[in-house]
Amino acid sequence: MSEPADRRYGPATLPRSRGPLSAAVVEALRRPPYDLPADLGIDLDPADPIVDEDLQLTLFLCYELHYRGWLGVDESWEWQPSLLALRARCERIFEAALRRLVGVPSVPAAGVPAGLAELVAADDGPALAAWLQRRADLAQFREFVAHRSVYHLREADPHSWALPRLGGPAKAALVEIQTDEYGNGRLDRMHAELFRRTLDRLGVDTSYGAHVEVAPAVTLATNNLMSLFGLHRRLRGALLGHLAAFEMTSSLPNRRYGNGLRRLGFDEVATRFFDEHVEADAVHEQIAAHDMCGGLVGVEPALACDVLFGAAAALAVDRLFAAHLLDSWAAGRSSLRAPAPPAPPPTVPLVVLPAVAPPALV
Repeated sequence: MSEPADRRYGPATLPRSRGPLSAAVVEALRRPPYDLPADLGIDLDPADPIVDEDLQLTLFLCYELHYRGWLGVDESWEWQPSLLALRARCERIFEAALRRLVGVPSVPAAGVPAGLAELVAADDGPALAAWLQRRADLAQFREFVAHRSVYHLREADPHSWALPRLGGPAKAALVEIQTDEYGNGRLDRMHAELFRRTLDRLGVDTSYGAHVEVAPAVTLATNNLMSLFGLHRRLRGALLGHLAAFEMTSSLPNRRYGNGLRRLGFDEVATRFFDEHVEADAVHEQIAAHDMCGGLVGVEPALACDVLFGAAAALAVDRLFAAHLLDSWAAGRSSLRAPAPPAPPPTVPLVVLPAVAPPALV
């Protein structure tokens, strides 16, 4: 299959593997669909699943088949039963680790909106936004947007999985939020397109999935979390809680990101993505907590704990992400993985020319 000229919108290029499991999946995806070994991944038991490179890349490889797909990969892999079975094994490990990380959030007497507000107020994660506003250099800001591009170039898509699974007030509220995320149907106002302009201004590759190769496990985990919630109807409450946590913790950090870019001398084209979220998410915060999540549990009260679990998981994994960046920079190293080595030059076969006798002397 020839590579398309315009790589902005996908599909993404398959990344290198990061362990035996992701190696098996990458190798499989390069071939027409077939049945994977039934025991593939059955003994997988990583010490810390949320930051395990092999596990998180394997999940990302599987999940991306439900988004834009992988360049050159047969689209029939999306629903191949043995690959779905492998994904399910990885998901069980990932979800169990998330539940150990955040526990079982309790629902206060005042209800889910109050519980969400309490989670957000208690969040004491690393001050990544403050660092980017006041101290980050251009190289660090470029790294930050490379990490975030894995999500922002498909912004809102994971949460849209909830739309056909909802009805009533929660669905109406989600549609209102998503309509803004998708620019009210205008390409130039879609948040993914605004972020692409930010990448371009910073001199960072704007192609869809361009930075998956260098994104560490914790970055992939922030994305896999949304896909896990979005692709399982039983986790629809967690998906809405995740989105609510996003919206309720967005305005101030985005103001700081925009100010950080202005400090580095960038113009309004570079900062528009962040500036847009300062205003939009201040409104979305109330819609998400009260109309969307409150509306959901008003119809389905049994999902209250799931909503708070999704919000708590979003905040906890984002804290791990922020800590990784700040710890890397404090140690004087990149927060990204090493890029793939350049392809070796093509081997030119040695051509042995026949011997030629020297001309005779006259």
